[in-house]
Amino acid sequence: MQLRPAFIIATLGLLLNAANVQASPSHKSDSIGQPGDSQAVDRTIEVRMGDIFFKPKAMEIKAGETIRFVLKNDGALLHEFNLGKAASHAAHQKEMAAMFQNGTLPPAGAHDMSNMGHAMGGMKMAGMEHDASNSVLVGPGAREELIWTFSAATELEFACNIPRHYQSGMVGKVIVR
Repeated sequence: MQLRPAFIIATLGLLLNAANVQASPSHKSDSIGQPGDSQAVDRTIEVRMGDIFFKPKAMEIKAGETIRFVLKNDGALLHEFNLGKAASHAAHQKEMAAMFQNGTLPPAGAHDMSNMGHAMGGMKMAGMEHDASNSVLVGPGAREELIWTFSAATELEFACNIPRHYQSGMVGKVIVR
């Protein structure tokens, strides 16, 4: 099999880009809170996902409160629920686009990102192993949970960083007081 030079260059570019990807701020949970204890949940918030929306679009939470997010995907597409600041979502969107491009993330199906290790051609991709406890993927028709303790007053977003979903409106506000 003979590979075309354009294909080789594109593949090398993708590999180099992936090798240079640093873990985005979305993977650093200390500034936005930390995983919560299921035995210490203060309240539950149901979040409905569709193609392409979140309900509710905004929520208020008290600093120190532990929330159980019950995430229900009513849509036909894979969606993500990711807690973070706007800049972390922008960085994470690039990672998600790379994962879709190289096939490490399927277009449908539910995966808890904290359990995902990504490989391309048998090679682990630097910065592409998800150990983000602030993020969960929810497949079509699926239900997942995320328990999170919000440590300090701040403004955050919850978003779907699947390519083009954030830009299409799959983002909401979290005000921590």
